Amino acid sequence: MYLYIFLLGLIFGSFLNALIWRTHEGMSIARGRSKCTNCHAKLTLKELIPVLSFLWQRGCCKNCKKPISWQYPVVEIATGLLFLLTYIMYDPDYMLVTFGCFVVSVLMFIFVYDLRYQYILDRSTLPAIVLIGLFQIVRSPTDWQLYAIGLILGAGFFLTQFVVSRGTWIGGGDIRLGALMGILLGWKLLLVALLIAYVVGAMVSLVLVAMKKKTLASTTPFGTYLTGATLVTLFWGEVMLDWYLGLLL
Repeated sequence: MYLYIFLLGLIFGSFLNALIWRTHEGMSIARGRSKCTNCHAKLTLKELIPVLSFLWQRGCCKNCKKPISWQYPVVEIATGLLFLLTYIMYDPDYMLVTFGCFVVSVLMFIFVYDLRYQYILDRSTLPAIVLIGLFQIVRSPTDWQLYAIGLILGAGFFLTQFVVSRGTWIGGGDIRLGALMGILLGWKLLLVALLIAYVVGAMVSLVLVAMKKKTLASTTPFGTYLTGATLVTLFWGEVMLDWYLGLLL
């Protein structure tokens, strides 16, 4: 079963790679065969096998010989591992496993898209907010306030920054992502995720500035830190929160 879940994650990772590129290029995901992003040659079935095709082709397009981005195998493997982790964490509750895999797919899309193009699409956050909200109501009808407050707090936190800075600190996509984080995690775990995102974001930025890869004025795809922190909190947030509260008591 572990192998099946991992392979399923590889397939979904391959789909996410195609979805990310086609979305950015304004192409339909349902029309047209897969093709090389460099020479646009149509890919054969042998060239579409997750990870193995990349290794078989030695990281280059068979037609134009241009290098294939490492994004493709990395996203495929990462999605496979996250699907497997979701199954391990939530088995035997298959409803929660399915929900977790959906959340992983959404967050992976946002993570990679923001990392590559520094933009968070409403089409990735708004539908997810609705679907996750409906799931929370059905799954935990007595705790809906926890998630409703999380949504308001997450959106309000970034909306305040957007208004105060007149859009120079963050973009509008961060507001919707904050709402998504809140409806998914609830207000308590939302605070954990925000703390992780800001601490890790600050540390990485300082390292990049010290290495002269960026300056203090450089823009940062903060959605990557937020989505990464959300994934960590989704799996281990309760443990981290209990540990922290235990230090205070």
